[in-house]
Amino acid sequence: MTATQNLHGIAALEAMFARAKSESRAAFLPYFPIGYPDYAASLATIKALADAGVDGFEIGIPFSDPIADGPTIQAATQIALEKGATVRLCLEAVRKLREQGVRQPMLMMGYANPLVAYGTDRFVRDARAAGADGLIVPDLPPEEAAMFADTCAREGMALVFMLAPTSNDARIKLASAAATGFIYVVSLTGITGARRELPAYLKDFIARLRASTDKPLVLGFGISTPAHAREVSGLTDGFIVGSALVRAGGEGVESTRALAASMVAAIRE
Repeated sequence: MTATQNLHGIAALEAMFARAKSESRAAFLPYFPIGYPDYAASLATIKALADAGVDGFEIGIPFSDPIADGPTIQAATQIALEKGATVRLCLEAVRKLREQGVRQPMLMMGYANPLVAYGTDRFVRDARAAGADGLIVPDLPPEEAAMFADTCAREGMALVFMLAPTSNDARIKLASAAATGFIYVVSLTGITGARRELPAYLKDFIARLRASTDKPLVLGFGISTPAHAREVSGLTDGFIVGSALVRAGGEGVESTRALAASMVAAIRE
């Protein structure tokens, strides 16, 4: 069973990781942006991924300057913006997905600028009310996170920070102390995008993080195939697939569902 029943926020993520660990695998959290290739299709895609057995979601909030994202996600989110995607619409999407029976944890993935414009306290409260469980802001460093952290703590919402191979010991300590829910482990230096192979230094990097924190580690950037999913499933507590699924999303809901299903099968073999 992949759904989390009657839990919210950090507690829902804890249950997700515990279930995956009990099955000797990593949790699979796909990323998909609201509004791509249009609003209705994005909801249908996320619902199909839920039905395919993924463990949780990153719900993408389109932004005009997604500095951490590669060309696939940049293009998709630009299309979503041109078709009217807004922060408010993304929150409504989460609400509708909950009404449609999606029970997996959902984290809102968005850049700081539109969230600050919306109002940080208001956004966290509205996200919780809609049914979201946490927040990932790629361009928000821990030193500047108080604008979100206090409200997230009051609402029981996870606030996730990123660590990259270039992170020094002080940065690892700071992000580990500030993060709730899990730590987003960036697998490489650069932007998002599907890669043929994962970096050779990845195991050493994960070992270095394990020595510094007991927070769950969720790997992202570059994971695009069932073989990748199988490889990282024995290495981290979770993994994120974005660009490969978004590219499939341009071909239709079934194409995205099939790719996700192949990854679900790979980590359950």
